[in-house]
Amino acid sequence: MVHAEATHSELSTIYQLPSTNYQLATKMSDIRVRFAPSPTGKVHIGNIRAAIYNWLFARHTGGKFLLRVEDTDLERSTPEAIAVLFDCMKWLGLDWDEEVFYQTKNVKRHLEVVDQLLASGHAYKVEKTSRDGKTGVVTMFRMPKEGVIEFDDIVKGHMAKKAEDIQDFAIVRSDGSPIFHIANVVDDIDQRVTHIIRGDDHVENTFKHICIFKALGAPVPKYGHLSMIVNQQGKPYSKRDGAAFVGEYREQGYLPEALFNYLLLLGWNPGDDREVLTRQEMIDLFELEKVHVTAAMFDPKKLAWMNGEYIKKIPHDEFVKEVKSRAGEAPAHDDAWWQYLAAQLQPRTKFLNDIPAAVKCFVSDDFEFDPKAVEKRLRKPGVKATLLDLVERFSKVEDWSAPALEALVKDLSQGNGMGPWVHPIRVAVSGRGEGIGLFEMLQLLGKEKTLARLRAAAEKFCF
Repeated sequence: MVHAEATHSELSTIYQLPSTNYQLATKMSDIRVRFAPSPTGKVHIGNIRAAIYNWLFARHTGGKFLLRVEDTDLERSTPEAIAVLFDCMKWLGLDWDEEVFYQTKNVKRHLEVVDQLLASGHAYKVEKTSRDGKTGVVTMFRMPKEGVIEFDDIVKGHMAKKAEDIQDFAIVRSDGSPIFHIANVVDDIDQRVTHIIRGDDHVENTFKHICIFKALGAPVPKYGHLSMIVNQQGKPYSKRDGAAFVGEYREQGYLPEALFNYLLLLGWNPGDDREVLTRQEMIDLFELEKVHVTAAMFDPKKLAWMNGEYIKKIPHDEFVKEVKSRAGEAPAHDDAWWQYLAAQLQPRTKFLNDIPAAVKCFVSDDFEFDPKAVEKRLRKPGVKATLLDLVERFSKVEDWSAPALEALVKDLSQGNGMGPWVHPIRVAVSGRGEGIGLFEMLQLLGKEKTLARLRAAAEKFCF
């Protein structure tokens, strides 16, 4: 049966229902927050930032962090997509309390609540014609026709909207499946969620959801809406601006700790100039009241810098293992050689994925020469003579160490700067215009290999 709309007087009676049998948190440890993504196979950095804020809020207060999988879109929320979500969260250290809550398993409950709303007059059925011309019966939630819907947002402050400005909205499709609005609220009630922290693109939904909570006589959770992440032009950050999904950053060699730390700072800071924080410091310092209202600009360069800072913090022995594992097939070297190479690389490494290219010249003679570096440093008058002169001088060096080699070149420069020697040598022996300290590089390459490469470069590239 299609329900007619109620009068104003009927609505005032409808919205006085008995409360449910639970209350919102009365102490910090009662706090329950949730991360409720709709898995599609990729996890956007904006969504995972919301997860980080929820997780930190729960850990800071001693409350519970719940994971709810809103998997009602069966075409997109495949087992593979859900596995990607779990893997992403585990990679970032976002552990959850209690069992995972799957929205599809609560559909029966959603529809039972809809029946309650129909019986109480908060909902009605109406025939609707879809865009493709099909007609079906849809269940609508009846919005109050007067008054103001308001709430105190933990981040944005007081929010209010006239009820008459929000139209009635669908909660069950013509095929009988519940729509996001009713499913979301019922699941929050069933999971006893006390605080909802999500993106500010949900603000309009919140006004609607508050009305559903009240219609069901359920306590309304506290809300905090997070500002958007924007690009350099102030527009919503998307894949057009660069990597937008967590998996992409993982593939590029970012550390989970660095990505976690950086996303936290997109909308929050500890109140001082600290930027690189331990996980425990984040937990101790995080407060929702300190979350910024303004949009957060994503800065790829800042994230790259932060990743480098976290790479510096990797224990040396672990970094040595990383270098070995990414070096490919390499000639036999003793542990001291690998330790020295890793010590030179670690402070200069921004991404773990940079390691193979950085070590190629040390473990193989089959490395590429950067054409720009060759043109700039080797294809100049006098460079060939300089390289061959160095071959002669280096061949007489008995103490093949970085300090001794640096002293030799410094003497050659006679206080006028070592650039005319350093730059050609670097490109000649490594093919690149940048890298670890030159003299440390020569020590690692060894005397025989250094002399051979200087001769070869002088003959091949110089005139």
